[in-house]
Amino acid sequence: MDTALKDAALSPDDRDFVTALASGLDVILAFDENNPRMTLSEVAARTDMNRARARRFLLTLHAMGYVRKDQRYFELAPRVLQLGYAFLSANNYRNVIQQVLEDITAECGESSSLGVLDGDDVTYVARSASRQRLMAITLSVGTRLPAAHTSMGRVLLAQLPDDQLQAYLDRVQLERYTDKTITDSDELRRAVLEVRQQGYAISDQELDSGLRSLAVPAFSANGSLIGAINISTNAARVDFDTLLRQYLPLLQEKARQIRAHVS
Repeated sequence: MDTALKDAALSPDDRDFVTALASGLDVILAFDENNPRMTLSEVAARTDMNRARARRFLLTLHAMGYVRKDQRYFELAPRVLQLGYAFLSANNYRNVIQQVLEDITAECGESSSLGVLDGDDVTYVARSASRQRLMAITLSVGTRLPAAHTSMGRVLLAQLPDDQLQAYLDRVQLERYTDKTITDSDELRRAVLEVRQQGYAISDQELDSGLRSLAVPAFSANGSLIGAINISTNAARVDFDTLLRQYLPLLQEKARQIRAHVS
């Protein structure tokens, strides 16, 4: 591998940093559940670009098939899904992980997901959904949630070296979502260190009232971290005793299956 690729991430002012590529990705990521269709002005505002710059990127993405245009409005085209599929296909665990998540749902009747740490968020890269709707937003592949307040996020934060964990704690803005949300960085650090010691994380209604989740790390056969797998449930339906006595052993067993089958 090129030694340059082993170095720390480039800063935007580095000569090797391709600003146009970064801006194009920013335009794609500007679209979300709350903003599925936007005008040029709205895209420019969400990406902090001027209208002329945003227009060039939108028209380029339109020409490449990643964006659709309907009069004044732009929206993502299905081809964008290829970007997510490229990530999954480039890793040999896609089929194994999906089957494991579906097995979890079949065995306990709850939703299960695989998430990876992406910046300060957890990004869902695989999911098996139960019929129970747990949050006001729809969770799906590509959904991003704050790592600080999710069980998968804390599992992944616990895998970070101490210096990277401290850097995260120094920069993260801890928003309050419910009366149970941890908003103090020292308290969050203690929670993450506890996860590191016990090997699993529980998030109890910190992100959304009624949402309780449990997560464990998932590793490949060579010990590389793949991500975190979780079970999400309703706090009124599943108590802590069930979570720890039934769901935790199930998740741990599925994590062992992943390690046995993913090289």
